[in-house]
Amino acid sequence: MSDKENLLARVEAALDTIRPYLIADAGNVSILEITDENILKIKLLGSCESCPMSIMTLKAGIEQAVLKAVPEIKSVEAINLTPIDSPNAVMPNSK
Repeated sequence: MSDKENLLARVEAALDTIRPYLIADAGNVSILEITDENILKIKLLGSCESCPMSIMTLKAGIEQAVLKAVPEIKSVEAINLTPIDSPNAVMPNSK
């Protein structure tokens, strides 16, 4: 396994620790790439795409889980964050 594949596997494992919480609100996350500068680029999926709290989910949940488990990662960026004041922002349904 190459260093890049090992890094990717460790990032996936870190994301797997937070996925149950995302899935509980009908959301998820997918990895787009890890740059040469070790910046993790992700895409928010499902209800996470349109949730006005997606920045909180990214910074307080996803990024913290990844940085704790994989210190080589410098930061986590989502390509599709929804601004909190967006007219398209929709809170996920409570269960």
